[in-house]
This record gives sequence, structure tokens and C-alpha cells, in this order.
Amino acid sequence: MMQSPITREVYRMSKAGSLSQLRHQTEPLGPPGPGEVQVAIKAIGLNFADTFAIKGLYSATPKGSFIPGLEYAGTVIACGTGVTELKEGDAIMGATRFGAYVTHLNIDARYVQPLPTGWSYEEGAAYLVQGLTAFYALFSLGNLQEGHTVLVHSAAGGVGVLANRFAKQAGAYTIGSVGSTEKLDLLNQEGCGEGIVRRGDFATKLEAALGGRKLDLVLECIGGRIFKESYAAMAPMGRLVAYGAAAFASTGNRPNYLKLAWQYLNRPRLDPLLMMRENKAVLAFNLIWLYDHADMLRQTLDNMQQVDIGKPLVGHTFSFEALPEAIRLFLTGYTMGKVVVVV
Repeated sequence: MMQSPITREVYRMSKAGSLSQLRHQTEPLGPPGPGEVQVAIKAIGLNFADTFAIKGLYSATPKGSFIPGLEYAGTVIACGTGVTELKEGDAIMGATRFGAYVTHLNIDARYVQPLPTGWSYEEGAAYLVQGLTAFYALFSLGNLQEGHTVLVHSAAGGVGVLANRFAKQAGAYTIGSVGSTEKLDLLNQEGCGEGIVRRGDFATKLEAALGGRKLDLVLECIGGRIFKESYAAMAPMGRLVAYGAAAFASTGNRPNYLKLAWQYLNRPRLDPLLMMRENKAVLAFNLIWLYDHADMLRQTLDNMQQVDIGKPLVGHTFSFEALPEAIRLFLTGYTMGKVVVVV
């Protein structure tokens, strides 16, 4: 018997460019297609990629109207033909290439994972995108080894907290950077070896935190001067893995295009000849690319879940109706842990 369409609530952008374009509305959702499951969303995780897409600064942003959002947790309410590993009533967490700011969605079952026993929906919505980013950066690109020293930027954020845990589990020494002194207590609670506040004396503080250790790996998501000084501090054979550019973020509804133009023109530039002489490497990735390679994504997820780093840290929760306010807080940089919207 054919399932009737349901009515769902969504936050949709008519086009990218401004947070003020984000509209709360209702629309129909048909049944799941072959290989898909239909999910009743219980929690939505916010990510920097969401905000960059909303403001039109993310190259992977869909053209025209789209629904932001990359990760969620919820309950399977229907299965399409060919789905055998999931059933109605299963609690799951998942990732999607946009479309998560909703109460219900249809998604390819390959991008869905069972919610771990004892985890809340909020914790499930705080794990996959952040965990994949941290794990892929550290191990697939960063070649993290026991005894390495790792610098994790934005160490009090969702990715940073998990990256610190993964690195410590692998036997690495971690140094975390944060934007304010209020976040240093969290780094101590998470067992970070050293904590640094990113101010004008960052390079001096980093040298002191290293205490003579070689800097083997940097997880870089800030850009600008912090990128340059982190790269300069790396030892020969060091790797810097870039996965974000928070310096380009803004708190207003629209980007400050004059500031963005200045930052773009003054962005870090590297000389390959000098890189060879210093034996340093820079790698960069976009998680959307990994999403488009389902088999590689699945293998990374399987590898990631072999490492027990505990439950993710949910720092802030908002109601679905207050989702725009959650985004505005997220953009301030004052948050710690994951920002989650409860449906």
C-alpha cells in the first residue's frame, strides 16, 4: 500500500546570502524511495558549514532554494524497498548533504547509523559530522602516530573536543587553542596538555606550550595570521590539515564583503619550493567531498566507531522554533561543545 505524503516543518532558504532569508514553513514529504528511510527528526546539530552555506560563502551550497543542515538524530518511521538493516522504530543518527533543518526527511540508508546505547538524540546529533571531521583530519590526512604533538584550534568547539579525545587515545600530546580565557577550564576538564588563548602573542604562547617538543600536526580551522604562525611552528615532516576558515565568519545576517575581500587578498600563501626545503605539508578537505563517496565515508565511520572516546559534549540546546537564535549564538564564537536544536 502506497504511503501518503506527510506534512513537515522546515527552515528553507529562497537563496543563499543572508540569515534573514531563512524561513520557517511547512511542505509535503513523500514516502521514502528505494534504499531510503524516512526519519522523524528529534535533534539537529549546527555546524560552521551551515552558516557559510546560509551566507553564500560555501562552494558546495546548492543553487536556488535549499534547506541547510548536515546532521541530525531521530527515529525511523518508514523504510523504502531494499532496506534490510533498519526498521521502523529504530533510533538513529545521520548525516546529509544539506536538508537537516526539518522535522522529517527521507535519506539514503547508507548515511544512517544506529544511535549508540545510552546516547540521547541530542548527543547523536553532536557526533557524526564533528567526529568524521576530526577523525579524517587526524588519521586519514594527518597520519597521527603515538608520541606526536598535535595543535588543535577551536579546541572547545564540537570538532575540537572530539579531536582532542581521538588524539589522546592515540597516545599524542595535545595543545588546544581557544578564543577566550573562559574556555580554558573546559580544555583542562578534557585533559588537553596545554591551552592557549589566541591573541596577538599566540606565536610566543605556542612556543612556550611546546616546551621543546616538535609540533607534528596542526588541525587548522581559523585562517589568517593563526594559520601562518601555526605553520611556522611546525617541525620538519609536520602536517597542517585545514578544514575551515573561521576568520571569514561574521555575526551579522549578511557577510561583510569589504572585510572578506581584504581577508581574501591577504590570505596565507605558501611557496612550494620553501615547503620542500622545510619538509612541511599542508592538506585541506571539505567533508561534503567525503559525503559524495559513500563507501569511503562508511569505512571512515566504521574505523571511527572502533575508538571509544565517550559521548560528545552538548554545550547548548535550543527549541526548533528558536533555530535562528541558535545560529546567531553559534556565530558569536562564545559557544562551547556542540550547539543542538531539539525538535
